[in-house]
Amino acid sequence: MLHIQLVKKAIKGDDKAFESLIQQDSDKLYRTAFLYVRNKEDALDLLQETVCKAYVAINKLKNPEYFSTWITKILMNTAYEFLNKKKRILLTGDAFFEAIANQSPSNVEDHIDLVKAISELKEDYQSVIILFYYQDRSIHDIAKIMDRPEGTIKTYLHRAKFELNKALKGVPIHEQRLV
Repeated sequence: MLHIQLVKKAIKGDDKAFESLIQQDSDKLYRTAFLYVRNKEDALDLLQETVCKAYVAINKLKNPEYFSTWITKILMNTAYEFLNKKKRILLTGDAFFEAIANQSPSNVEDHIDLVKAISELKEDYQSVIILFYYQDRSIHDIAKIMDRPEGTIKTYLHRAKFELNKALKGVPIHEQRLV
């Protein structure tokens, strides 16, 4: 309930309420940004741009209870814009591997393989995996964030898990066929 009151205050222009909301979601948003751009500096830039866009548009948020869903959608759209502008190949540079090593001291190789496999998925599949497993979002929330029917999200999730399973068993994703 307190969260919804903060959102309502932020919508009315209360900067401190908006700042408090961002602080509450900042870790989750940063982790999501990092999964898209694969390095600390770009993730921080992406997070900053997302916060700026959210701040400017907060008065357009119609349902305060969906603040987290709304800002995550802004982050995802901003990430795709960023990646399209940069036309970059994901998972490059030692900084990414160092960050992974620092985040997950046990089974570093498995974690790197998983993140690499996720980065090779289609954008929609990547988003579903990130939102479902890294942000613990429900199918319903993911459908709202991605503006897709719940059935489509379930299909994306099923196909993404199928592709990840194949990739982690050594079959490159681009050589796989979906049933």
